[in-house]
Amino acid sequence: MKTWREMRGFPLAVQLLLVNQLGVNIGFYLLIPYLATHLDENLGMSAAVVGVVLGVRNLSQQGLFIIGGSAADRLGARGVIIAGCALRTAGFGLFALGDNLAVLLAASVLSGFAGALFNPAVRAYISQEAAERQVEAFALFNVFATTGALIGPLLGSVLLLVDFRTSALTAAGLFAVLTLAQSVVLPARKVEPSKGTVLADWREVVANRAFLAFALAMVGMFTLENQLYLLLPHGARDATGWDGAAGLVFLTGTLANLALQLRITRALKNRGNRGLWISAGLGLMTLAFLPPSVVASSSGGPAGSAADAALRALPILAGALLLYLGVMVAQPFVMELIPGFGRPELTGTYFGLFYMVSGVAAAVGNTVVGWAMDTGERGALGWLPWACCALFGLASALGVVWLHRLGSLPTPSKPAVPAAACGGRTKCPARRAT
Repeated sequence: MKTWREMRGFPLAVQLLLVNQLGVNIGFYLLIPYLATHLDENLGMSAAVVGVVLGVRNLSQQGLFIIGGSAADRLGARGVIIAGCALRTAGFGLFALGDNLAVLLAASVLSGFAGALFNPAVRAYISQEAAERQVEAFALFNVFATTGALIGPLLGSVLLLVDFRTSALTAAGLFAVLTLAQSVVLPARKVEPSKGTVLADWREVVANRAFLAFALAMVGMFTLENQLYLLLPHGARDATGWDGAAGLVFLTGTLANLALQLRITRALKNRGNRGLWISAGLGLMTLAFLPPSVVASSSGGPAGSAADAALRALPILAGALLLYLGVMVAQPFVMELIPGFGRPELTGTYFGLFYMVSGVAAAVGNTVVGWAMDTGERGALGWLPWACCALFGLASALGVVWLHRLGSLPTPSKPAVPAAACGGRTKCPARRAT
């Protein structure tokens, strides 16, 4: 209830986008985690074809975030958000109706490109509408996103008892409702005419070396956060011998997020430095992979009794809790800082490039973690993937500390000095974060 009361203190547009993110994650996670199984078991496709379909969907999203960001800047975030949700409706509808490769690839492209459109546009819209309360808005955004990521798979598992088509149509219907709600509620905002070209905007953002360094430093955060869906559930199942143990990872995080996210953000907002809090959050995420490594390194094999399974689950759940806490500390401040690296007119482009760089690099990181998991299983080195993740987190934390000491992180309440105000130079003296 406290979360809902806090949400009501924001403009109606921000409230809708928070609920929108809940719906987006429910719709996404009730379908996508089960897509590979559907393609394999229901449609009889080879592993290679399944990989192509999933890869096209991922590439259509991760590789095109900057398109969505630029569209939000030039056409207005409202229209881009609505278009993205409408495309996701069409894409998920095709997953329900199509059973040949051409239709499935079209569905993958549409659903992936839809995410590339509304992901940066939503964040840009919230950044502008929330004004000086950006960090609280992004904290609430994290709460709604995490809750949706828990509800989605649970709902999907129930709907799959009917069939995959029912699940896909439900997801498409949910996005259709979100599209309608955005069309009715989101107010249109006047978009200032752009003086340059889209390519000039991209060149300006890419030339911002401090921003690119920050985006690369955040690769560790995204890589480690993705382990909530890869390494931690795998570790929970291996440690306990129970498939349902993976669900405990998400339940632990969601309950912690609902109880602590706003408290943590409020406590840290006016104390200390944004860059140091981000690095502290990354430090917590690094520590999260140490307790599970103890279980993974033990030679006792899967648990026997229920009591043994519970004891072996505790280090995994402790790691999950630390990981969620780290995200709760760092992520709202990360989202708050991104617009401060450049001109307000390019907020969407900065969010788009940030997610493109971080997403693509995190995909590489996940490949490394997957390799470490396979190598660890073959060579009785169960600790190896956990150690890899800890190294990713440590590198990111040190990277943010380094940027902070260089004075490269912007003040969150103000945009960075435009290049025009620095005599046309691409790098201006950076403000220190407060």
